[in-house]
Amino acid sequence: MRNPNLHILTDTPSLANHFVAELRDVTVQHDSLRFRRNLERLGELLAYEISKTLPYTSAGITTPLAQTQTMLLAEQPVLATILRAGLPLYNGMLNYFDKAFSTFVGAYRVEEQNTELQINMEYLASTDIHDKILILADPMLATGRSLVKSYKGMLRHGKPVQVHFAAAIASPEGVAYVQEQVPEAHIWLGALDERLNEHFYIVPGLGDAGDLAFGPKV
Repeated sequence: MRNPNLHILTDTPSLANHFVAELRDVTVQHDSLRFRRNLERLGELLAYEISKTLPYTSAGITTPLAQTQTMLLAEQPVLATILRAGLPLYNGMLNYFDKAFSTFVGAYRVEEQNTELQINMEYLASTDIHDKILILADPMLATGRSLVKSYKGMLRHGKPVQVHFAAAIASPEGVAYVQEQVPEAHIWLGALDERLNEHFYIVPGLGDAGDLAFGPKV
């Protein structure tokens, strides 16, 4: 039985399938503007789905004709992302959670000759996350190590009351690692893929999201 904290958009056919398909398609990937926009669109969809699980409070609204009641977010979440690849996904979420404070992490993978994967985290600019709802966005949940290391680094700025991790595409191995290390987290995905390859990339995946969005690193 699937963990109830795991949510996958493409399990139900929707426009998310179109956005994920274009992210993967080598005939579309050369257009970095469209690649970024599709990540942003997924971020918007994921933000909308996450918003359904957050606490709300009743509020009165004055229209030109009458008073009415509606339900509004009790509080805005804190949005976090891992630089640089996470920026488009984060921007999509910020479009919807438009009053949210933000946290940014600089973390990257280092592949050693013995095939061990190491994660370096050299930058963290965090707002206060104590008793806040935290949403951490990263487009590719491959091994899960960057996500977990980034989250644990943020804990020096407080312990959130809710944790949500959002990714465009994930591997089963990465999801399992995150669930083991941060069992309280809700995981929100565009798609769940087949596996990791020997270089720790997701298969079928889409390649390097950071390079496709912003150009190859040197």
